[in-house]
Amino acid sequence: MHAFTTQNRMAPTVILEPAVGCLCDQPVHITVRGLGPEQPVTLRAALRDEKGALFRAHARYRADAHGVLDLERAPALGGSFTGLEPMGLIWAMEPERPFWRLVKRDVQTPFVVELEVLDGHEPDGGRLLAQAVHERHFMAPGVRRVPVREGRVRATLFLPPDLFGLGGGLLEYRASLLAGKGFAVMALAYYNYDDLPKDVDIIHLEYFEEAVNYLLSHPQVKGSGVGVLGISKGGELGFAMATFLKNITAAVIINGSVANVGGTLQYRDETILPVGMSTKRIKRIKDGLKDIVDALNNPLEGADQKSLIPVERSDTTFLFLVGQDDHNWKSEFYAREASKRLQAHGKEKPQIICYPETGHYIEPPYFPLCKASLHSLVGGPVIWGGEPRAHAMAQVDAWQQLQTFFHKHLGGEKKTIPAKL
Repeated sequence: MHAFTTQNRMAPTVILEPAVGCLCDQPVHITVRGLGPEQPVTLRAALRDEKGALFRAHARYRADAHGVLDLERAPALGGSFTGLEPMGLIWAMEPERPFWRLVKRDVQTPFVVELEVLDGHEPDGGRLLAQAVHERHFMAPGVRRVPVREGRVRATLFLPPDLFGLGGGLLEYRASLLAGKGFAVMALAYYNYDDLPKDVDIIHLEYFEEAVNYLLSHPQVKGSGVGVLGISKGGELGFAMATFLKNITAAVIINGSVANVGGTLQYRDETILPVGMSTKRIKRIKDGLKDIVDALNNPLEGADQKSLIPVERSDTTFLFLVGQDDHNWKSEFYAREASKRLQAHGKEKPQIICYPETGHYIEPPYFPLCKASLHSLVGGPVIWGGEPRAHAMAQVDAWQQLQTFFHKHLGGEKKTIPAKL
């Protein structure tokens, strides 16, 4: 009898909404129809980045009494994650190549996710029942990408659909997504790109000033101030821009340092030296990984005070987004120190949002957590911190928070410069 009903059943199909794919900061709704009542299945997701590295996730599920599996209603029973996680197959992906971070190099093409439904709960053993392809895009319809080579400035400007368009070391995916929200966004390269310097031994803030002036004078960009979005070293540069440059109205700093790290920072006749560090404080953990969270000296002590960016001079409105499990450096400590200094000088108290169990690279939503990758300065793989599920939830919230913040503080047509590593 059982065999007979199986024969008469429709072949299982994967239904994706939206069917045509979506922007990579948006969720996709995955449903499988035509399964047997309470049939056990395994779902697998795979994508290749532009360098050919494979990222994968899988989860075990059970169909409902009608042979339907709806990831918004059915909990995962095991695999890369458990529980009700409609987007788990995306955010829980892990690289096959160790210490590999998923980044998007060409925002004009989507990431392509291949989904497979396998019979049973053996991740590699089951018969293939159904498959589908899901595209995750980086440019909203109508967003235009304009390469910029103006004076010394090397950047890419993304203009939102409601503005009339102009007919490598530069990561554009955050900028291209933000432009889809109605901001004019410039992704600014500052080293190891085109004819820019190969390293960050000396960073001249005049370069960033030139970029700000370019944006302010751009005929298609409205408003009198610029917003800055920076993560990691870019967050530290965000602090510096907000401190030394005019017209920086709002700044979002994601896991940035209020001390200058790595090279020397110069603006006109002011020089900020890098904070000291000790390789003795780098912890070696399993698999040849290093934990560098304690490597930098405390910038509040001794000669290292010369490395502090004098953020108290800034009139910029700040939002600090902090991963409390950041193992790159002490992001929460830096955010609280910056806040103290601003308030001690009568400036407005910045908003600090802390995310528990969240690591260093807070990316746009649904990007998988990069647990460890190669660090060019340390030489070898380091851990970045974060627990996959908590980190995934933090990325969704942080993305919403920074958009709300920029919409509030950059009047009219918005503009932001993501100064990013």
